[in-house]
Amino acid sequence: MRAMRAETFSGYEGLKLIDLPKPAVTDGTVLVRMTAAGVTPLDHTILSGKFHGSKAPLVLGNEGAGVVEEGGGTDFPVGSRVMFFGAYGAFEDGTYREWIALRKEDLCLIPDNVDGVSAAGIPVAYLTAQVALTLAGFRAGKTVLAPAIGGSIGNAVTQLARALGARQAISTTTSHAKADQAKALGFNEVVDTSLEKLGDGVRRITSGYGADIVIDGVGGEVLSEELGVLALGGSLTTLGYSAGRTTTIDVTNLIVPQASIRGLNMFAQPKASITDAWKVIVSLLKAGAIKPIVAKTFPLVEAADALRYLIEGRPFGRVVLTI
Repeated sequence: MRAMRAETFSGYEGLKLIDLPKPAVTDGTVLVRMTAAGVTPLDHTILSGKFHGSKAPLVLGNEGAGVVEEGGGTDFPVGSRVMFFGAYGAFEDGTYREWIALRKEDLCLIPDNVDGVSAAGIPVAYLTAQVALTLAGFRAGKTVLAPAIGGSIGNAVTQLARALGARQAISTTTSHAKADQAKALGFNEVVDTSLEKLGDGVRRITSGYGADIVIDGVGGEVLSEELGVLALGGSLTTLGYSAGRTTTIDVTNLIVPQASIRGLNMFAQPKASITDAWKVIVSLLKAGAIKPIVAKTFPLVEAADALRYLIEGRPFGRVVLTI
């Protein structure tokens, strides 16, 4: 079978098209014919040699969609369309290939109203978003901020919070064009930081209240700015660092509102948390209350170009490999 594998962690040129044996099914695994694989910033981090624990050579990709061919039993009969997330592509070979043997507990049936390409970009973003919101104590009426409306986490958190009854579901963008695109898609609480500061925008939208919950997948100095808008008793969850791994914190932004900050590692979450998150996500997908946005697709052999487009092109929406 064809696979795009990182032979070395040396950047885009490290990805090579190779031929691998079709995986065998063992107890507890399900053979899935891949139809699409989500492309994520983590793939680029690993390919750049900046992620702990990953070792080359490695087939990248930790999410995707496909069709069950063997081993799914009555829960996932042959022919079922499934989407999935796991440690694939980080600590074991991942989804940039034609077939994969997956742990059964990592699978979720794709709702009938969701196409396979869109499904491939759902697991990482929406599971991370829902787990983060749950751990932050989200409930209807809360105000939520998740920066980067065009990015996977920012968009997923914003959609989920809005669908679940947030008072305000706020995001940001550094691009006026993306602000216009967001508005056209119905995201009306987006701070255009090319025109105003993040803090000023959040205070304007919330009439000075601030954010009860911040879910940050950006890092860098953006995180520092977010701390300045936390409401009384608010919390910030950090789970990504696309804008940088270091920042400067004004501790009074935590002390005065008696706020808190925590980290989230999806690979360390208990299976029950993932299962609960899937239930919420699937229900909202079926109802049409959330809808994944795909910016562009690439064929498997163009995986390096897909990653470059994601990282350097900074599109609005997900990038997906079709297989």
